[in-house]
Amino acid sequence: MKRRSFGRRSLGLSAGLAIGSVQPGGWLQALAGQLHEQEEMASDSERVLVVIQLSGGNDGLNTVIPYGDENYAKARPKLAIPSSQLIKFNDLLGFHPSLKSLETSWSANRFSIVQGVGYAKPNRSHFESMDIWHTCHEKKDRTQSGWIGRWVSGESDSESRDSAAIHLGSEPLPLSCQHRGVQIPSLASLEQMRLKSKLQQGPAESMDQAGSLLDFVSTSTQAALQVSERLEKILAKPDTSGDFPKTLLGEKLRAVSRLILAGVKTRVYYVTLDGFDTHANQPDIHAALLRQWSEALSAFLSRLEQSGHQDRVLVMTFSEFGRRVAENASQGTDHGAAAPLFLAGPRLTKLVKGLHPELEDLDDGDLRFGIDFRAVYAAVLDGWLQADSRKSLEGDYRSAGSDLGLFT
Repeated sequence: MKRRSFGRRSLGLSAGLAIGSVQPGGWLQALAGQLHEQEEMASDSERVLVVIQLSGGNDGLNTVIPYGDENYAKARPKLAIPSSQLIKFNDLLGFHPSLKSLETSWSANRFSIVQGVGYAKPNRSHFESMDIWHTCHEKKDRTQSGWIGRWVSGESDSESRDSAAIHLGSEPLPLSCQHRGVQIPSLASLEQMRLKSKLQQGPAESMDQAGSLLDFVSTSTQAALQVSERLEKILAKPDTSGDFPKTLLGEKLRAVSRLILAGVKTRVYYVTLDGFDTHANQPDIHAALLRQWSEALSAFLSRLEQSGHQDRVLVMTFSEFGRRVAENASQGTDHGAAAPLFLAGPRLTKLVKGLHPELEDLDDGDLRFGIDFRAVYAAVLDGWLQADSRKSLEGDYRSAGSDLGLFT
């Protein structure tokens, strides 16, 4: 079976929750509720991982910017961000100005950059490189099995009635979340849902403003049914908070925060922000995408801190590759290789892990990778989720992962 067909079938077996096909306001209304009033709260000892995928190939060189290296401006005479605009954090590196909303997090040691993440013999195809990140294997060694799906298969003996992992998004279920015998719910289409009980918002006019009632589509998987039942209870109360930006990613992370703080026992959440394939007219597009990511992430971290859950939720943000060092003729950048990966949430040991790739020692015009992405996965699985990473990664990257020293 082709992967896209498999993904569509996976979605057909999933519960539907609104993300891609509705206006942001619909999310804010539908995913409403006073979280502190929920009777069921998760234990602080139950750690959670939230994965944010930046699809299209984020330009890491214009995200974490080596302003102190003269080769940066030489390679990008039009795209280089002026050093006067950067948020500088040492004599070499600075953040893109769109990341200002995260300044509180890195100042509090709750944000970390893992530099030069990638893999040997990089592939510049979106689909192929993303599949490598999802499966941890090159094509010749690959099956339709992802690292999160394999981790979930090891969690099958859990007594929790909630799914171990959930994907939120209108896109097909990511390959990383697939594995034979594993059903990870993909919460996809709010327009197809209708709560079986009325939203408790008082007067009819208030309900009219909140939009039509919602109902979950029927599903043939037990995992999706269990999630549907839990979500129905969580979404029964209005949410009056206005602390999340009215963007697609903002609403996805609002949904994740509601599920976490309402006591859902899911351990891994997966969301995507698309649009990073910036071959042309990059400056404004990239700045807007970074702002959407940083503002949504900042709001998410603030919500967790307000509720006292900031030390049990780790957010990992990655992209399938970076961009080439040299700009192209269309004020953009083409597909590259190594790029920074970002961690946020609990207290982290250092703001920067690893060395920024050398701009004078390139791999066919690309940044050379210094840290294998599977070593980061291993550190997260072993050090954060307290799982044996060897099964999930189908390889032993524990030594390299532990050498990163990501967590305090």
